Amino acid sequence: MTKYSGAAAKPLLPVTIPHGNIRYAPGMRAGRWVFATGHKGTRDYISGMSAAVLRPKLPQWDKSKRRREAEQIFRNVGAVLKAGGSGLRNVVRVDQNYTTHQAVEPYHDARHAILKHHIPPSTSTLAQRFLLAGQEIEVHMIGIVPRGSFHPQHIRPQGHAVHPTSGYSLALAAEDYVFVAGRMADSLTFGEGLAPEARMLAGHLWKGTPVKLEAEFILRRKIEPALNAAGSSLKNIVKCQVYLRDPEDFAPFNEVWSKYFPRAKPATTLIPTATPGFFLSDARLEINTIALRDTGKARKEIISAGVTPSFAGYSEAVRAGDLLFISGMLAIDRNGLVEAARPDPGQPYFGSSIQAQMNCLLTNAHNICRAAGTSLANVVRIQQYHTDLREFYPAYQVWERFLPDRHLPFSAVEVPFLPVPGCTVQLELWVYAP
Repeated sequence: MTKYSGAAAKPLLPVTIPHGNIRYAPGMRAGRWVFATGHKGTRDYISGMSAAVLRPKLPQWDKSKRRREAEQIFRNVGAVLKAGGSGLRNVVRVDQNYTTHQAVEPYHDARHAILKHHIPPSTSTLAQRFLLAGQEIEVHMIGIVPRGSFHPQHIRPQGHAVHPTSGYSLALAAEDYVFVAGRMADSLTFGEGLAPEARMLAGHLWKGTPVKLEAEFILRRKIEPALNAAGSSLKNIVKCQVYLRDPEDFAPFNEVWSKYFPRAKPATTLIPTATPGFFLSDARLEINTIALRDTGKARKEIISAGVTPSFAGYSEAVRAGDLLFISGMLAIDRNGLVEAARPDPGQPYFGSSIQAQMNCLLTNAHNICRAAGTSLANVVRIQQYHTDLREFYPAYQVWERFLPDRHLPFSAVEVPFLPVPGCTVQLELWVYAP
């Protein structure tokens, strides 16, 4: 077990949810960073969705339920940032998940009204289900406490259109760090759908693999120019979240990933989405990135602790300045799902696969943190991707064993599948490394 006394990361506005005695941290202050993770349309965090958001007896009295949900989320995030000594104008990245595409426009309208022209790099994808009944939106934000040259600098490269209802910057820099929005293989001219270079030729059953075409286009035509405009490059990417719609696309995507990053891969998490998963119904892929400026003081450091990565050749983690990014983890070894998590057919009701998976994952995370010179107690962002959210509570109980009484900055989302048979949870962790 890990003791958290003396942890450098501080929970903000922590609450204990009575049902299950779950300790949740809506935010974390870690040095100059403020993280707000897993935000929902709740008013007190402890009693589910806000009645003022749901309002079933007057659902269309003024604003739509989804607009009310979005506005409540921004009130919550604003309070977290204020408690951390920051504010909404200092947000450097925002991520949104939705259970329906119908929630996107009301959310965008609320976001634009509140953030106005300060909309940082953004990623929006569709997921299956969230933790609260009636919840259709979940949001994560990263903010900074500005000082000197450490302040948000919006970057909007020419020739990359963004729809006005979205309005986000394609990239944003804060001193050595560069944040790039989630990018798809859509045409550089908005409204044309997938770019011609990213499509299979009409009528052809082969001569190209769709996910490879999209990945190549995204990396060369979308991400690389945004990085270059911010004084960075592909070699200095430190963190990627890759959203994939189809199970059969994981391996061919990784062929492209290995071509661009043959050795020092960024910390990478491959996240399944719903179908469709993106604003283009035929898109298969979206990638967001964090990088370091080529001439900055912070350097990219690959961390290894002997943990089996989720995919061949992946980095276990990358340290970038005072942040440690751990690649998405699955409870696997070279034989697939770890033995301890495999049900015994002769004793199917003995033991808990999800708890064995979490024990493996948190042991591995503890070892990675130690190799990087920090502690699991400094975790600032926890994202769990479950194939069945009924497993969230037994998974949380394992967190309690590793970090007893610690309020945790978690998000849990249900996804339709994971790429290894028997695995039912994927864990992604961001850790402060002072």
